[in-house]
Amino acid sequence: MLVLKALHIGFVVAWFAGLFYLPRIYVNLAMVPEGSIAERERLLLMAGKLYRFMTPLGILAVALGLWLWFAYGFAGGWLHAKTTLVILLIAYHLYCGRLLRCFEAGEMVRGHVWFRFFNEIPVLVMFAVIFLVVLKPF
Repeated sequence: MLVLKALHIGFVVAWFAGLFYLPRIYVNLAMVPEGSIAERERLLLMAGKLYRFMTPLGILAVALGLWLWFAYGFAGGWLHAKTTLVILLIAYHLYCGRLLRCFEAGEMVRGHVWFRFFNEIPVLVMFAVIFLVVLKPF
């Protein structure tokens, strides 16, 4: 069980690294001056590769988390709250993919300031999950 826990934590950390960095690339994409095609293409390439890399990491993190949940049982309201936050992270991840497709199609209408705020969502969720897991408040 400890090996599963260690793998789960490792995949969560790796997934979060992508969730932290991909929106930061979006900030830079939103700031690319008109006509800077090479810069835009480079950032799109980076964002696409990162999204394709972090998706399996997220799947493995969630799969191992579910395995642990079923192995240890469904006890504690904190676990249900954590699961709700994980579902929000999955939605965030999928929305990042949608944003990437909008950037690729040249249909992005949001500015860099919006992406700066959007970039902070996984940080807040991460701290909430950490507090729930460590403190188990309910």
